[in-house]
Amino acid sequence: MTQHHPPQRKHPGEARLPAAIAVVVAIGLYATLPEGLLVGPRVVVPVLEVLLFLPLVAANPRRLTRENRWLRRLAIGLVLLIAAANATSLGLLVEALVTGKAEQGPRLLLAAGQVWLTSVIVFALAYWELDRGGPVVRTQRPRPQLPNADFRFPQDEDHDAISEVARGSSALSGWAPGFIDYLYVSVTNSSAFSPTDTMPLTPRAKMLMAVESVSALMLSVLVIARGISLIK
Repeated sequence: MTQHHPPQRKHPGEARLPAAIAVVVAIGLYATLPEGLLVGPRVVVPVLEVLLFLPLVAANPRRLTRENRWLRRLAIGLVLLIAAANATSLGLLVEALVTGKAEQGPRLLLAAGQVWLTSVIVFALAYWELDRGGPVVRTQRPRPQLPNADFRFPQDEDHDAISEVARGSSALSGWAPGFIDYLYVSVTNSSAFSPTDTMPLTPRAKMLMAVESVSALMLSVLVIARGISLIK
């Protein structure tokens, strides 16, 4: 079926605030983990994350409209740093949940929630940065020039639905996914351990979702087992 693209109009750019809040929350969650789940001194990783984050905010303080090679590298580097720190904390947490003493149980269960929430955020950021060229490209480049999509959202298929649904479709309205859409994908994938309404299309998207699902499932099983042991 032929796609009908709406007349191109200047998009104001995606709002910076939702993704910025998510990054700040992820930094805060890591900084408040127990000492045994941290990589090096408590302030090192958060400070490095802030140093990567500030130039990105300065370049696009309110709307994401400007991008160059260095900004793109900074954005990807920030996501990788948050992901690496959280993956390390996850490994240390798994060890602590398996071998920890009973008195450590409540604090470890709280830490598991922190690691899980950080994982949701970091995968949302990864999906957001990679899909269709990233947040700037998705809104600032004409739709026919966009890179191939990593994810297929319901809005990408709604153009032939009933009129009140079709009006919000990608083909008819020019809709583009924003950070909240990718956060929703990450939450549902991390809680259902599988895609829900948004399908991965590329190998990298499938692998990212697989890693997120497996890590969330592993953490859930360990937390449940640890919780049962504390009750006993």
